[in-house]
Amino acid sequence: MSDTRTENYAEALLGLARAEGAEAVVADELYRVAREIDGNVELRTTLADLSLPADRRTKVVTDVLGGNVSPSTLAALSAVVAAGRADELGAIANQLAERTAGDAGLALATVRTAFALSDDQQQRLVQALEAVAGRPISPRFIVDPEVVGGVHAEIGDQVIDGSVRSRLAQLRELF
Repeated sequence: MSDTRTENYAEALLGLARAEGAEAVVADELYRVAREIDGNVELRTTLADLSLPADRRTKVVTDVLGGNVSPSTLAALSAVVAAGRADELGAIANQLAERTAGDAGLALATVRTAFALSDDQQQRLVQALEAVAGRPISPRFIVDPEVVGGVHAEIGDQVIDGSVRSRLAQLRELF
């Protein structure tokens, strides 16, 4: 898949979301949904199966996510799936999130933790990451059991890995 195609889809979805005044909501929800779909092999396979009619694939989207995302996000996701681009959803969602954050003067930050953080913990972590990045960020928090403990954050090309897994790997290299 070319970056241009991904950018074009992200741009089109951004235009639709803007028309509804929902660009931040769509960018955030689509980003989260793409991560969930990526983690569910059966759902990912079904949505990417082009032998299934488009209306059937979009019905799966509605059945699974209907009440859990905004109507704008549901429409955006359905458009991607109907166009046969479900396999590109993660890349499209990344582009949309980066574009939305950039338009707001923020850096997109993907923050992975082993468990959900409280609002206070999220706020303190955002402040610390903004200090490291040297600019305001738009965080996307992802619960990832692979992190084991601590935090793994990516802000653009910058990686901040304070996870237990990373620390153990560093110790193994020393000994």
